[in-house]
Amino acid sequence: QVQLVESGGGLVQAGGSLRLSCAASGRTRSNYAMGWFRQAPGKERDFVAAIDVSELVTYYADAVKGRFTISRDNAKNTVYLQMNSLKPEDTAVYYCAAVISFVGGRYFTSSAQYPYWGQGTQVTVSS
Repeated sequence: QVQLVESGGGLVQAGGSLRLSCAASGRTRSNYAMGWFRQAPGKERDFVAAIDVSELVTYYADAVKGRFTISRDNAKNTVYLQMNSLKPEDTAVYYCAAVISFVGGRYFTSSAQYPYWGQGTQVTVSS
């Protein structure tokens, strides 16, 4: 089992930036591919970004491509989501997720593929 805790959410004006962090604890010796998802009120949980276990491959939803950057520091067991040029439509609860993966280059974009989830952090972008 791995436990995930997100932090870094908050209120920001449109055009601003935030950096979310996701700290992993527990069975962190296993290799995990990581992802970020978000869920706005009344909407489904949507994929935002993913990174493979080797830190070499990333993938983004079209809605955030060019504005968000996912990265990881395996020495710190932490994954980050740098969010720039934020828009009001980015307002949501952001969740990080983990799935065991021993294959470099493989990432996951479906929430059903991730068994481990954090509790979420609220991001609110005002216009």
